Formats: sequence, structure tokens, C-alpha cells
Amino acid sequence: MLLKAASTLSSLKIHDASDSSLSWPSSSLSSGLSSSPILRGSRVVVFASKGANSRPLTGVVFEPFEEVKKELLLVPTVPQESLSRHKYANDCESAINEQINVEYNVSYAYHAMYAYFDRDNVALKGLANFFKESSLEERAHAEKLIEYQNKRGGKVKLQSILMPHSEFDHPEKGDALHAMELALSLEKLVNEKLLHLHSIASQNNDPQLADFIESDFLIEQVEAIKKISEYVSQLRRVGKGHGVWHFDQMLLNGGVAAA
Repeated sequence: MLLKAASTLSSLKIHDASDSSLSWPSSSLSSGLSSSPILRGSRVVVFASKGANSRPLTGVVFEPFEEVKKELLLVPTVPQESLSRHKYANDCESAINEQINVEYNVSYAYHAMYAYFDRDNVALKGLANFFKESSLEERAHAEKLIEYQNKRGGKVKLQSILMPHSEFDHPEKGDALHAMELALSLEKLVNEKLLHLHSIASQNNDPQLADFIESDFLIEQVEAIKKISEYVSQLRRVGKGHGVWHFDQMLLNGGVAAA
């Protein structure tokens, strides 16, 4: 390594081109490198190489091979245990499995609504498509939670799914408004369960799980509640008659009202 020290080593005394005596202050070049100054013209060139001084520069306390020993003892040796699991509490693992079950149950309920509105004697295709997409979305949420459970080294334990209602007609509200109010209740229930999952992550000092819930679920859940709330308000305005057909056409046309 070649260091040009003419501009940086101001403490070095240089007499002239013919003077071979160079004085080094005691504090200069304390980096543990053995060096030999050579005078070339008006410049001082220092050739530095590894010296015998092997003392640490800054009093480093990080000793990775010592600190890793305790983690090495925690690495499972049996094939039934996950190797990737780290700082993942059992309460968080159980809460994730419960949320998977919630998402699958809501998806099943939305699928029943899709089947109802797709009947030939109901024939509201916009509502049928809306609930079908909602069902697929909730199922995708469950699969995302399954992937996260496996990523953290937990074990997925699927639970039973309850049989949903198959009829949604209501003597006062009608089927469209009744089903949309039920959808709003389901979205609020999912949001409540997600907030509970987030609180468990915080109680167990798991910022990774908390960030996962916040970034992948909570924002989207608030937006879904807002959208379905607007649908409920619109259906309450139009009543049970011809307005329901116009609302259905709006859903079918991607939010554009029928002429």
C-alpha cells in the first residue's frame, strides 16, 4: 500500500533534499502498520505493510464466533422441528392459525352469496361477481397467512369451516341490501380479528409479525370497509325495486351507472 503523505502528515519534519534524518512524532501512524519513510525530491513517500502490532483499533467487543455458540445450541436436530424458526412465540403461531380459519370462513360465506345471486331466478350478475371476487380475495388472504406461517417456522393447523347461509332474501330490506350489510359485518369482524392478531404480536415483542399485518392486511381492510359502507348507503337509498337492478348494473360495469 502506497501512501502519499505530503499533504496529510503535517507533523513530519522535512529539512531538505539532502537531509536523510526524518523525525516521527510519537502519535503519528498509530494504525499498527510498520512503515519506512523515503524522501524523493520534495515529497515524502511512505511504504506501509502489516506490522507486528496486532492490537485492536477501537476496543471492539463483538465476537461473532463466541456469541453464535448459544444460537448454535438452539438449532433443532430432529427432522420434525423447523430450522428457520427464530423469535416466534407459540401465541403468535396459534393466532395466525386462528386468522387463517377466519379468512376461510369469510371466503366460504362470500361464495354462498355468489351462488345465490347467480341463480336464474335472482340473476343479479353484478352482485354475483362482486361476492365471487370477495371470496377469492379472502381465500388469497388465508393462503398468504399460510405462507407466512411456514416462513416463520410455524405449523399450519387448519380448522373446521362452518356451513354458511344459502338464502339471503329479506322481507323488508330485500336480498341485495341484506347481503351487503352482512358483507359489511364480515369485513368489520375480519378487521377486529386482525387487530387482535396485531396486539398479540406486540405483546410477544414480534415487530416482524406486526409489520406484516400492518402492511399486508390492515390498510386494505380499512379500504374494504369504506367501499362496502358506501354500497350499503346506496342500496338503502334505492330501495328494493328497480333501483337494485341499476345498482347491480353499476357493479357489473365497474362502477359506471347504467343509462
